[in-house]
Amino acid sequence: MPKKPPHPASFLVDAGGAHDHVDEELVKQHLAESEFFWLDLHKPTAGDLKMLTDVFAFHPLAVEDAAHFGQRPKLDPFDGFVLLVAYGANEDADGLVEVHCFFSEKYLVTVHRDSCPPFDDLRARAAREMSPPAKGAMMLYLVVDALADSFFPGLAKLDDRIDELESGVLQKPDDAQLQQIFGLKRRLVTWRKVITPERDTFARLVTGVVAIPGMTPDMERYYRDVYDHLIRISDLVDSYRDLLTGAMDVYLSTVSNRLNEVMKRLTIVATIFMPLAWITGFFGMNFPWLIVHLGGWPAFLLLGLATQAAAVAVMFVLFRRRGWM
Repeated sequence: MPKKPPHPASFLVDAGGAHDHVDEELVKQHLAESEFFWLDLHKPTAGDLKMLTDVFAFHPLAVEDAAHFGQRPKLDPFDGFVLLVAYGANEDADGLVEVHCFFSEKYLVTVHRDSCPPFDDLRARAAREMSPPAKGAMMLYLVVDALADSFFPGLAKLDDRIDELESGVLQKPDDAQLQQIFGLKRRLVTWRKVITPERDTFARLVTGVVAIPGMTPDMERYYRDVYDHLIRISDLVDSYRDLLTGAMDVYLSTVSNRLNEVMKRLTIVATIFMPLAWITGFFGMNFPWLIVHLGGWPAFLLLGLATQAAAVAVMFVLFRRRGWM
């Protein structure tokens, strides 16, 4: 099945559909009209940031956040709009995409540097949802809901991988498994750093501590659903962290037990050779006496070999009775 062509870096969606070519004139035209629209800027350039300041008249602090990513999830109200910083999942090294949402009753502007797979399907759906009354706060809901739901496929794969690691650790532990455990734990820690504050942000939103333009009691139900998803994601992240910690403990315990078995066997071998070394040492120190008093093979076999074999047999019997073998 052929892959779908990638969507353009930036696009604008209104009631008439999606526009792949976005420029300042198109944005000014939509701002002059009364229809709600969604503008998405991927890897914003200096010109895009200037448009946010000059055309949209966003506060300099809000534009500064969009210019310097790595922000904590938050919801900041400004004059005429709110800035919502939310996160979704992607296939990058850290598995995260940071999205800055500038929202008012007339528009929604999303800015992100990393690829945002949740927007690929959403841009087609958004054109259908733009018709009144499903717009404004509903459009922002669709964006944040898609970002939150993007974590679930990654968490499902992570669950399967943890099961495989647990089985592998019990069967045949190796260093590669330990590296994978640490890698997965780092990813979960990274996700937890953004999921927890984002969950708290939506808790403030659904309880009315902060508000967004166009929020109604009916819309609160939708945002409460996003809050519920974030709680589930947070619980799953904590659960998987505990599972990985348990898998690492099992790995270390298994390696330690195997090392103990090796040391036990080596100790048995060393202990067996102790009387043999004493016997051979005795014969070596008394070699002149042996030449005089041992006159044939029977005496040599009795004193030289039979005593060693007897010593080994006695120690094997002793080890078995003690349960060491």
